[in-house]
Amino acid sequence: MTAISENSCLIAIEGIDGAGKTTLVNMLKAYFESLGREVVSRPEPTNGKWGIKLRESAKSGRLSPEEELEYFLKDRQEHVETVIAPALRASNIVILDRYYFSTMAYQGARGFDPDDIRAKNEAFAPVPDFLFILDLDVEKALGRISSRGDKANHFEKSDALQKSREIFLSLASEPFVYILDARQSEREVFDEAISILDK
Repeated sequence: MTAISENSCLIAIEGIDGAGKTTLVNMLKAYFESLGREVVSRPEPTNGKWGIKLRESAKSGRLSPEEELEYFLKDRQEHVETVIAPALRASNIVILDRYYFSTMAYQGARGFDPDDIRAKNEAFAPVPDFLFILDLDVEKALGRISSRGDKANHFEKSDALQKSREIFLSLASEPFVYILDARQSEREVFDEAISILDK
């Protein structure tokens, strides 16, 4: 049984669009539930008031940089207060499909200082126990987005994705950060994540 079988744990899955984050979230959720653990898995942006505004903007036209950052912060603060913190207090495993590192990456690509964004978030948002960054080159990521029948939105343009990828990779030296090669099969990515969690 995994080493985190008795305690709460916060796991964030990050990476540029098309890297396979949601698939890994679902596989990890099923794995921990098979061990009898209570698992809370949520995407960001959320389906709350601010998250809905952000999701709509991805299709209808991107918000100003300042508005977008403000909405992400408000959405995450609400998420922490209503879902993440209560689940951790209840000794659940929380798995997030994006977290504040995405804000650092995507808003950083719009010109904001990623370190400043991080500081604003960590004033209220818990640092994850494990951050898995699924790394994939931009061309491959855009190909995956297209192959699933989607059209790249305002967050998924090539130049922006490249800048976002670079910001994600700049986190590699953090002790809780693990870079996973997203060119691998879904099962290989999952197995690598589990081997890290078991240690």
